[in-house]
Amino acid sequence: MARDLQDDLFGDSPANSTSATEPSRRRKRGRRVVLTILVLLLVLILGVVAAVFIYLSSLSRSYDNNVTSVPSASAFPEGDRPQDTESTTILLLGSDKRPEGGGELGREGERADSIMLMNIPADGSAVYVMSVMRDTWVEIPGVGQGKINSAFQHGGMPLMVETLEGYFGTHIDEVMEVDFAGFQGVTDALGGVTVDVPQDFSTREGVQFTAGPMEMDGETALAFVRERYAFTDSDYTRVQNQRAYIRAVLNRFLEPSTLTNPGKISDIVETISPYLTVSEGLDSGYIRGLVPELVGTTGSDIHMFTVRTNGISTADDGQSIVLPDEQAMQDVGDAINNGTLDDYYSQHGNDDGSGL
Repeated sequence: MARDLQDDLFGDSPANSTSATEPSRRRKRGRRVVLTILVLLLVLILGVVAAVFIYLSSLSRSYDNNVTSVPSASAFPEGDRPQDTESTTILLLGSDKRPEGGGELGREGERADSIMLMNIPADGSAVYVMSVMRDTWVEIPGVGQGKINSAFQHGGMPLMVETLEGYFGTHIDEVMEVDFAGFQGVTDALGGVTVDVPQDFSTREGVQFTAGPMEMDGETALAFVRERYAFTDSDYTRVQNQRAYIRAVLNRFLEPSTLTNPGKISDIVETISPYLTVSEGLDSGYIRGLVPELVGTTGSDIHMFTVRTNGISTADDGQSIVLPDEQAMQDVGDAINNGTLDDYYSQHGNDDGSGL
């Protein structure tokens, strides 16, 4: 039945044909797709959607036809890298490229506005989303000291992957970059979202936000996730707001009014796909092997936290920077490698990452 369901939804694909001697590779690819769908819909419930809307065969076509795929040679560094693990880790880069800004997604010369590592343990029991402060002051290979998000500016995806793998000591399987502007359309396609705003603030453009549940349309939500200057701790609160927004999208997506509306599901996929740049392993072909694993996944299985730092400081040239907690980064990497991220999260998941 599960196989029939997958065939109905995604059709036959050579990329999916896996012999009985390759179960490990199939499971690995399946876990990678979990994170593709997490970014694509901001939730890990495509299996539920597939079970209800088996006739949405256009879903995968819409995704594949609209995303920008980057060859592995252009997404990952050459040379020695950390050993692969049984779990799957995806690097998510958020870009805040406004329409009037230059550059294209996935290209050098552009800084990553948001950096997250997403990991699924080998047993597929949970998803961990770890925010890395973009102003973290690190040693960038071949460049020197700088904010970690500038690795993307100097060397695109490969240098960003190399820098993060060096500090965390863990293997990154795939990369996805998403333009925040795409979230505006997703929010509107959902009919708006209710965000639990942590504190009162207003943006420089005069948009007012009040602590507590607040209904937001796409334009308002985009202003919410972008703002950083209203906060004394700058990006720390901004990162928390971005996670609050993701939670709001998750909650709205799980509502019956969404899950029972195939047109709305299709609109969401069509809206976000053009704003995605992915390493080539993250195509829809892998989804057919994932459907049974996703059924039953809920928002409570997604755990989000900020990687701990040593607070805010100032660089010699006057830049405001975030001091790295290199031990904390290594501890997160070790937890990923050892399959003990659940223990790490239970001890540190409530930290705000500031180290204060």
